[in-house]
Amino acid sequence: MNASSRAAQLGALLCLLTAPCNPLAQDMAPPWSERVIREHVNFDATAAAGPAAIADLVQRGGVLFQAKFTKLDGAGRPMATQAIVPTRRKRPSPAAFQRTGGPDANSCAGCHNDPIPGGAGDIVANVFVSEGFESADFDSLDPQFSNERGTTALMGDGLVELLAREMTTDLQAIRRETLRRARSSNSEVEATLTSKGVSFGTIRAHADGTIELDRIEGIDTDLVLRPFSQKGVFTSLRQFTINALNQHHGMQASERFGVRWTGTADFDGDGIGDEISLGDVSAIVAWQATLAPPVRMSAPTPAWAAAAAHGEAAFAKFGCAGCHRPALPLHSLVFDDPGPNDMAGTLRAGEVAKPIVIDLGRYEWAAKLPRDAKGQVLVPLFSDLKRHVIADDTVERLGNELLAQRFVERNTFRTALLWGVGSTAPYGHRGDITTLDEVIRAHGGEGKAARDAYENADESERSAIVAFLKTLVIPTTPDLHHELPPARRVKAGT
Repeated sequence: MNASSRAAQLGALLCLLTAPCNPLAQDMAPPWSERVIREHVNFDATAAAGPAAIADLVQRGGVLFQAKFTKLDGAGRPMATQAIVPTRRKRPSPAAFQRTGGPDANSCAGCHNDPIPGGAGDIVANVFVSEGFESADFDSLDPQFSNERGTTALMGDGLVELLAREMTTDLQAIRRETLRRARSSNSEVEATLTSKGVSFGTIRAHADGTIELDRIEGIDTDLVLRPFSQKGVFTSLRQFTINALNQHHGMQASERFGVRWTGTADFDGDGIGDEISLGDVSAIVAWQATLAPPVRMSAPTPAWAAAAAHGEAAFAKFGCAGCHRPALPLHSLVFDDPGPNDMAGTLRAGEVAKPIVIDLGRYEWAAKLPRDAKGQVLVPLFSDLKRHVIADDTVERLGNELLAQRFVERNTFRTALLWGVGSTAPYGHRGDITTLDEVIRAHGGEGKAARDAYENADESERSAIVAFLKTLVIPTTPDLHHELPPARRVKAGT
């Protein structure tokens, strides 16, 4: 194949990724234009192109993740709030950027940047979480209007979502089987809700088809595991991305804020319609989903290595690993977008002719993940993805929020993922705790027994746990996060 043929095929593939697919209709804006989004990604064409389109989709997602959106793209939302449900303001926003009600950032990477784009954020990058109904017209940092949260790292989040999908499937299957048994036996049946070794309480089914849900633990009663946000209230990277684009940048995704649900293409009244297409969201999701997970670095000195080994053992002995599980098994590395569990307002599988399919197993970092005897990938996230009460009357520092989020109690949070914790200071859901020692001592509620064991240990053992945690880091070579082995790359046009 000659160079001109290869160029033509590459051009055809890029055309599939963008809309419209007419070379004469492409954006003719000059290269110095202050628009960031020159053309939108075409979801259906990208899905139809299959594996050959994924590398370009991920690259486009990286551009959008780091793009500083401008007014010409539709940044800002003068007549809409930050609410995840499209909600209009009663009067125009008094400022282009606000803190509590947002918008509060120019780009995704403005907050997710430590140690590289997609990472965490210092306390200066904190966000303010509220539903946007009660605080839309307030420019205030007062905690009665919003909960302040630190920016979390996104590395490995594709694996996290896949784990949550499989766990949801397991738990809902248990519910169905329990109901079936109750009906067929004409008796009451109780079952334990367990997936990947994590218990989510019990359910009791009755012969009449009713089911008691009051003993479910750490998950919503629909048994959908929502692994994202520090409260564990968002189902997917897609939902998280749509929420964040609106809240932080004033960029509205058409699948939630467009004509279908709001009756207009310009819900926020800024003069720009359909600001983010289905394919644009997919590109940002693809970039996040293919970020390599954090790793365990080799300790730089023999003394550190010895301390880390001792600290890992103490981490388990004190009970920290009861919630911060070192690894969860994952059956499949195939990431479909959209996923199976999203609700209205986020694109769903039944709404597309074909999903975009990303095989995470094709990436170099996936080959380095350990596997169990069944061949399942062991995802070393140091979390059970379950919500736990983490504050009480005696140790209340991590229960300092005044507002519940999505009806999750104020003292309850999803178990933090500790992979990468050596790269993501400061700590705590508000990012106001500067050391690992301090955040361990802040654990109350279900974490208090482990915290007490840590406090009662001698200094050398506490230091060893810190030594261990400091070896859990985020790779800092950006290209490695999305790198495909040469033998596995699919060339455009083949």
